[in-house]
Amino acid sequence: MNSQQSIHRVSHEIKRRKLEVLRVTDLTPRMRRVTLHGHELTGFISLGTDDHVKLLFATTPEEQAALDNFMPGANADGPKPAMRDYTPRRYDAASGELDIDFVLHGDGPAATWAAQAAVGQHLYIAGPRGSMIVPDMFDSYLLIGDETALPAIARRLEELPANRRAQVVVEIEDAAERQALTSQAQVDVIWVLRGEQSLLDVTRQLTLPQGSLYAWVATESALSRKVRRVLLDEFKLDEAAVKAAGYWRLADTDEE
Repeated sequence: MNSQQSIHRVSHEIKRRKLEVLRVTDLTPRMRRVTLHGHELTGFISLGTDDHVKLLFATTPEEQAALDNFMPGANADGPKPAMRDYTPRRYDAASGELDIDFVLHGDGPAATWAAQAAVGQHLYIAGPRGSMIVPDMFDSYLLIGDETALPAIARRLEELPANRRAQVVVEIEDAAERQALTSQAQVDVIWVLRGEQSLLDVTRQLTLPQGSLYAWVATESALSRKVRRVLLDEFKLDEAAVKAAGYWRLADTDEE
């Protein structure tokens, strides 16, 4: 099986881009979409539905002064801006627009910036440094996460063809955080309300779709590991077709 017929990674040249806020849209009470544009967005590449870009935030005048010459991964001395990983929700090369969805959860440089974001402001981004390509080679998909995973889940669903099935489990703060998820595939969505249900327990009770299955999990790091173990040990899924990522940690002050 060649790389085009299997899950594989593609690397990209990392470029830092200074972009301008074009629109700010509240999707739910706790999820805000910031649409970015600018000539530096030309050539942007995001091939994987769970790609990540680095968002760069200056929290001091010294960090702001260093930001113009800063590149993630460089061993430069001196102040460095805060960096957070976010999924490109939508990139439209024709219109030159990039959507980033933020969970407005309180503290942290990303959530703090997003809460006050306004048209005309600027944001630096870098990456993605690579994309994980999952070819259309599975009959069905199991997508499990929380609010921070919704951009990647929504992208995956939008790319699935009509002859696929998807089981989606998303933990949210309350019913107001439900989002419309569109897909040509046959999709079953379970919204897990935090504090009322356990994402782990709901996962254990699932009836998985038939056929070859790709499972993707993204939530708090420790919880992602537990969900992965359930999928491997209790559902006996193929480890090569299970990807689990920790999108944030309980000790963090910022989420994806």
